[in-house]
Amino acid sequence: MTGDTSQRTIRVGIVGLGGIGHHHAERIADAPAQLVGGVDISPDARSRFASAYGVPTFETFDALYDEGIDAAIVTTPNKFHEEYAVQALESGIDVLLEKPLANTLESAERIAEASRDADAFCMVGFNNRFSPAVEVFKSYQREGRFGELTHVEANWVRRRGIPGRGSWFTSEEVSGGGALLDIGVHAIDLALHFLDFPEVVEVTGDTRSEFGDRDDYTYLEMYGEDVEDADFDVDDHASAYIRTADGKSVSLEVAWATNRPPTNDFVVQGTDGGATFDRESGDLTVHQVSDTGAPHFTDTEVETRTNDTHKREQRAFFEAVRAGEAPDRNTVEEALTVQRVIDAIYRSAETGRAVELADETDAATPERVRQ
Repeated sequence: MTGDTSQRTIRVGIVGLGGIGHHHAERIADAPAQLVGGVDISPDARSRFASAYGVPTFETFDALYDEGIDAAIVTTPNKFHEEYAVQALESGIDVLLEKPLANTLESAERIAEASRDADAFCMVGFNNRFSPAVEVFKSYQREGRFGELTHVEANWVRRRGIPGRGSWFTSEEVSGGGALLDIGVHAIDLALHFLDFPEVVEVTGDTRSEFGDRDDYTYLEMYGEDVEDADFDVDDHASAYIRTADGKSVSLEVAWATNRPPTNDFVVQGTDGGATFDRESGDLTVHQVSDTGAPHFTDTEVETRTNDTHKREQRAFFEAVRAGEAPDRNTVEEALTVQRVIDAIYRSAETGRAVELADETDAATPERVRQ
């Protein structure tokens, strides 16, 4: 979209009318936007969405486009991100695309290429960047409070949290991966965001599937339905170590299921200070040392307002649509970096060796090897 900086209401459609589509639809009511319709190949999903929000629903994107939309929010399963995002971009429609960028690196590359060539932009749904605590951290970082950041521990571990055995989440063909692509993608993005997205040069990783295909998988609650005898061919746990060209590093631990207490925190280390961010609670703690008066340590709790990160993300997207300018945050290129790291973790897990990325970003995409 170009040129219009008026206060007109943005006309938006949602593609993919499952749970995440409803999540976005509910928040549009408080945004400077009008929900005008939705797209899904499932008649039942279309019917439920139409009943819930009083808008027409369609089987194809072309029908939604004919309604006269300015923007599209794409919330389909990962395999279909490319189809709808590229179609929207080529139609001149700005896109908010839920994470991850795609189910494979090859598909992600094609989305990025379409975005570069389009008279429209694509913003990627890494909503955790819109946490007030994360924004406080970034402002402190710009002020130099931490010195030079050197390492991030990124941990997103559930005790039991497989999102529906037998759903598209647990199908490698549709999702592209398991815990690593579902929650690991958020952890990697946020860690690299803390480090200002340096160039990644080497990745070592391992993935496992220990719980998802067990008949005796015991849980207290499940996001989706637990289908008896369902196929489960994705990872439920991943560990990785990521090195950057400027000497920074990230250690990653993500899991859908483990026999340990859950954790959802990010520990950022710097030469003059550090911080711990608890994603679940939104709490930020700043760690510093000083010899003022006497040598001492300080751990400062930062209290912020409770905020809906998806709502704030939507507002930033709609403001960019209205301004006709691609946002400088949550960019396709950043999402493509995250996708390359994920692909490298899978390849490292398969070969048992570190994967060098420095020479790959401008070369043909290497074939992805999966178990």
